[in-house]
Amino acid sequence: MQVFGFAGWSGSGKTTLIEQLIPRFVTDGLTVSVIKHAHHGFDIDRPGKDSYRHREAGAGEVMITSGQRWVLMHELRGHTEPDLETQLARLSPCDLVLVEGYKRAPIPKLEVHRPSLGRPLLADGDPDIVAVAADAPVGAAVPVLPLADYDAIVAFVEARLGLAGRGRPTPRR
Repeated sequence: MQVFGFAGWSGSGKTTLIEQLIPRFVTDGLTVSVIKHAHHGFDIDRPGKDSYRHREAGAGEVMITSGQRWVLMHELRGHTEPDLETQLARLSPCDLVLVEGYKRAPIPKLEVHRPSLGRPLLADGDPDIVAVAADAPVGAAVPVLPLADYDAIVAFVEARLGLAGRGRPTPRR
């Protein structure tokens, strides 16, 4: 399982970029998972639903399953948030895990940068940032890729992780 991260200031377009990259990796024959770190509280459940009621009653974990998907919700209930390594171990086997957030994790990362936001480059102070994707010219000590050139970004990530050359799957007839 290869891991590659995406870092950047809020509003830089990390989620949008990852959304564009996933189908390209899949077309290249890779199985892809994503870990998205949120700096704020979130809830995927709704008040009144059975699963919400079970969590509110004190269940530490609630699993919801259907013919299309399943989800496991785990309540920390005051315990420390697990680190990235712990969360990676919970994923099913795959070829590539894309990580959004976990800015300080020691994994190779691409910085998504928009100079118009007026924020400094993160790459200048983070040795784990191996490239920058920007929508305008920037001076960085690492390779700079055009933010809208999704194929170039996919090729860079695949080459960096040794996933290049897998080729696209043979079309079904």
